[in-house]
Amino acid sequence: DTYLDYGLKLKPYIQDTSVELYKAHKSGKAILFEGAQGISLDVDHGVYPYTTSSNTAAGHISTGTGVSFRDIDRIIGVVKAYLSRVGESPLPSEIHGEEAKSLRDKGGEYGTTTGRPRRVGWLDLVQVRQAVRVNGLTEIALTKLDILNGFKELPICVAYDVEGKRITEMPASLTEYRNAKPIYEALQGWGDLPEYIWDKGYDAMPQTLKDYIAFIEHEVDCPVKIVSVGPQRHETIIR
Repeated sequence: DTYLDYGLKLKPYIQDTSVELYKAHKSGKAILFEGAQGISLDVDHGVYPYTTSSNTAAGHISTGTGVSFRDIDRIIGVVKAYLSRVGESPLPSEIHGEEAKSLRDKGGEYGTTTGRPRRVGWLDLVQVRQAVRVNGLTEIALTKLDILNGFKELPICVAYDVEGKRITEMPASLTEYRNAKPIYEALQGWGDLPEYIWDKGYDAMPQTLKDYIAFIEHEVDCPVKIVSVGPQRHETIIR
């Protein structure tokens, strides 16, 4: 009886979501969809079997909501400025030792409930390229750049070495991915960001940081339109 009462209370709010979204779109309203997980966890395009049980790619907005893919005009890929991972999947750009501890501590990369340290690594543009391609990204939101403050040099993984062969896209074979070794480009760090940089805008950022962002854009062929330099909402720069 208790649950029947819940059902009766919820009944007026239960509708065909696809119809409601269609009406909202036709009336000119903006609709925002948020994905919960990255492309590497997609059951079809991710690093199987180290995936979730569903599809996480942007294309599955349509199958999940009933909104036509033709009506989706902007797809923002959220990219953290370094990698972190929970679980046993291969992570070619993973780092260890004091360097990893420094990055982990600054980024707070510990399990929320367990406190267990997460695996961390340098930014892997092979993975980002896949995210751009499979999701059809129109732009990137680059986050947690403040965590990289103070590093004199910042390695970025631009390709993999698999048995002597340089590859720039994700290997189709899990065996190859397990054997992949990162190929790095080292970029100059930017020290500390200017105070209240989010109020001053993109042009006020250190040139080395702008070079870092431009390098990513060139390598993955996708513009970085949102730059996050802190954990708070206002610590964001829109280009």
